[in-house]
Amino acid sequence: MEIKRRLGKKGQIVIPKIVREFLAIEPGDEVIIEIREGGEVVIRSRIDPVRFVDEFCSSNNKLGKMIDVERLIEEEGEERGYGYGRSI
Repeated sequence: MEIKRRLGKKGQIVIPKIVREFLAIEPGDEVIIEIREGGEVVIRSRIDPVRFVDEFCSSNNKLGKMIDVERLIEEEGEERGYGYGRSI
């Protein structure tokens, strides 16, 4: 996916809402900005959400059972109307 943005007067860009939701970041959160060869810039969440959920679910926590992350993502997508839920 590519999204075009224009730099503001102070060199700032706005991260679109859909990207913030996908990365699970909110105002005040830290992100990692990585500069790669060829002038590529990558912005990513400081905390990898998949790793966080996997570690949380596998630790001794009050849930008592594993969470089906794929099912949760599908249900969330269906509720938000993204259209990538299970086909019947």
